[in-house]
Amino acid sequence: MKYSGIGGQAVIEGIMMMNRNDYAVAVRKPDQEIEVKKDRYVSITQKVKLFSIPFVRGVFRFADSMIVGMKTLTYSASFFEDDEESEPGRIEKFLDRVLGEKLESALMAFVMVLSFVLAIGIFMLLPLFLAGLFSRFITSENVMAILEGIIRIGIFIAYIKLVSRMEDIRRTFMYHGAEHKCINCVEHGLPLTVENVRKSSKEHKRCGTSFILIVMVISILFFMVIRVDAIWLRFLSRIILVPVIAGVSYEILQLAGRSNSKIMDLVSRPGMWMQGLTTKEPDDSMIQVAIAATEAVFDWKAYLRENFPDTDLSAFETAEEDQDLVLQTETVSFGDPKEGEAENGLLRRDA
Repeated sequence: MKYSGIGGQAVIEGIMMMNRNDYAVAVRKPDQEIEVKKDRYVSITQKVKLFSIPFVRGVFRFADSMIVGMKTLTYSASFFEDDEESEPGRIEKFLDRVLGEKLESALMAFVMVLSFVLAIGIFMLLPLFLAGLFSRFITSENVMAILEGIIRIGIFIAYIKLVSRMEDIRRTFMYHGAEHKCINCVEHGLPLTVENVRKSSKEHKRCGTSFILIVMVISILFFMVIRVDAIWLRFLSRIILVPVIAGVSYEILQLAGRSNSKIMDLVSRPGMWMQGLTTKEPDDSMIQVAIAATEAVFDWKAYLRENFPDTDLSAFETAEEDQDLVLQTETVSFGDPKEGEAENGLLRRDA
């Protein structure tokens, strides 16, 4: 496996793929057409060099993924909104009057903050509270830290199993699997075809699920070392140390994702097992969406030529030449694309 630099996430009936500052979201619309939108995003670590320092950058990379993730989720959801327009309520009218064009950004920020607060409460503070119920029976601080970590992992597994019973979430997990399969396909030197993607693994070392598990394991080690007696300080420490734990966990994830060593494979294995809960085998239509998103931001043929020179790409180069001829003919026959489509980075394809 050779590092490609691409990553992504599943959205509603689609996939977002990101390569450096470019990202694209491909969505299978209700009419079964695939629509791809390409855009650019400059990360926080690029804007502020101080934030790109190892063990610091992880927190801001996570924030970047949240921002792009919310944008692409909102975009994908727009294809499945109810066509019937309802009369906006008083609160909606008030917010629109006060915030104007910034309303969507403000709502997105609110959802992100609320999600973060809920995540801290459920996965950091609740395990501490539940573990505290056993404090009268357990005197060892190390055992208490391990128990807290086990409860934290148990809550996460229970949460994933619960939400995966929903049909929409199950399909999202299938798209998640398609995203991983695409990345694994090219990083193992295979041309990006439906057949090759289908037989690739749906688990990947750099997955966000692995990151979450690493955070939970690292938190056990941190809280075995950092001990405070006051209850309120224990709860406060779980909040304050989140950025530190996330920063360390990010570096471990990056090291594991770029390394082929046996030690890093062992480190990655628990996260890969956990991905069995958050990824499902996709169907071919989902794989087509993943390929569309990948090709919009990543020249996989150039990547294979550079990193896997023995891979035979002659069939794809011939097809590429034929495609160029078809595109030239279409341009002559039908004229320029519709106004605004090229500027907005919109591509449409039937599959």
